[in-house]
Amino acid sequence: MIRVVTVALAILALATPIAAQDSCGDDIPCEIGTGAYHAALPDSPESAPAVIWLHGYAGSGAKTIANTGFVKNFTQRGYALIAPNGLKWGGEKTKPDWAVRDGYQAYPRNDLAFIRAVIDDAAKRFSLDRSRVLLAGFSRGGSMIWDVACLKPDTATAYAPISGGFWKPESTDCVGPVDLLHTHGFSDRTVPLEGRPIDTSVLRIVQGDIHAGLLTWRNEMNCAQRATAVDASGPLWRKSWTECEGGSVTFLLGPGGHGAPKGWTSIALDWFEALPGHAWLEAGPPSD
Repeated sequence: MIRVVTVALAILALATPIAAQDSCGDDIPCEIGTGAYHAALPDSPESAPAVIWLHGYAGSGAKTIANTGFVKNFTQRGYALIAPNGLKWGGEKTKPDWAVRDGYQAYPRNDLAFIRAVIDDAAKRFSLDRSRVLLAGFSRGGSMIWDVACLKPDTATAYAPISGGFWKPESTDCVGPVDLLHTHGFSDRTVPLEGRPIDTSVLRIVQGDIHAGLLTWRNEMNCAQRATAVDASGPLWRKSWTECEGGSVTFLLGPGGHGAPKGWTSIALDWFEALPGHAWLEAGPPSD
């Protein structure tokens, strides 16, 4: 049985540290000083690994956890699924979003610190294994993952964004190596591989080129120019750069549009568990 922890959104003072609580679980909301998250736990959460899932624009942690099929893909393989809430930073009529580095400076919360605080809080509350954390997410959540991996690479063990990359001005000064699994759809028109400008009522923001971003990662980690392994035999084409001074880059390209391809959960968890030095879990059943 999946244990679902419902977490209320609570934006208190944005500079307030994590608020301590004596108990949290089931119908009791779990809150930290700068926001909140939702969580679904496996049957045996003690020392379990965790996937932190960052939703897309206008999504929420609650919507993520309400998707029971998606949740089971993780919990049935022994993972806790932790789903933070993006911030409605412009008031209740605006949509939840993340502090992606896109040239717009009005977002009031430091999401680099918030995401780390969520991971630390969830690990402590539920006795999860803080050393086995995969930060994954979709669209704007995927872009936030690129920024976290670039600026605070020790936040998680590895990173698995979908359909989201750097925005302009693109990062070229990442702090250190990471293991990155990036997934994208060839037909994506919301976040096209080549990027695109988006005009708002305030300013123009521009999505970066995904291929250019992946090259940045490979250069940052001094990877060999040619991919270590290429596999075009299945519905998702894969290129992996593992001959690097540190970390690795794996690129999955599917024919679809803006969304996670079928079977992505199994692929991502298999990749995570096979990383050098991280083969912790026995192979579980297919996730989807």
